[in-house]
Amino acid sequence: MSLYSFVRRCLWTVAAASVALTAVTASASAQGFFSFLWGGGSRQVVSFPASYAPGQIIVSFGDRRLYWIHRRGEAISYPIAVPRPDSRWQGVTTVTAKKVNPPWVPTPEMRRENPSLPAYMPGGHPRNPLGVRALYLGSSLYRIHGTDAPWTIGEAVSRGCIRMYNEDVLDLYPRVPIGTKVTVTWRRFT
Repeated sequence: MSLYSFVRRCLWTVAAASVALTAVTASASAQGFFSFLWGGGSRQVVSFPASYAPGQIIVSFGDRRLYWIHRRGEAISYPIAVPRPDSRWQGVTTVTAKKVNPPWVPTPEMRRENPSLPAYMPGGHPRNPLGVRALYLGSSLYRIHGTDAPWTIGEAVSRGCIRMYNEDVLDLYPRVPIGTKVTVTWRRFT
């Protein structure tokens, strides 16, 4: 095989791989692609203090986990990204709204910090930072939501929201009715 044929064959292989990868990532969500690279959706059933009634959410910033109490003494535990130090909060609230493929509008503060942010991101867009589902908390701007940046799960990076892997928020979303009690705490459970 001549050098010319070898180079030509390599270029065709690279081009074909690029087209295949583009087709795969275009048809899959960004979450699915990144989950392939970095993993994701590591929810698990865990023991939980029996003093917590079923049907509520406990968000532990200390554990960097969200717990859905599905039966007394047991919870489904999901990994989360938590607020960065200047955005920390805690308290008791409720789920006041639920949205599939929620649109995103960055706050003026976010746009001052990063002027390249769009003024609006439509729901379902692969770069929408709210991901595929959102549970709105009280009358605040805080949400429990998916993400377009799964590598941030486990980190202190948000502006107050609780980020989840898209696979995990898809699992949690149908379990949680509007009105669900949500306790956000720094208490550790593990």
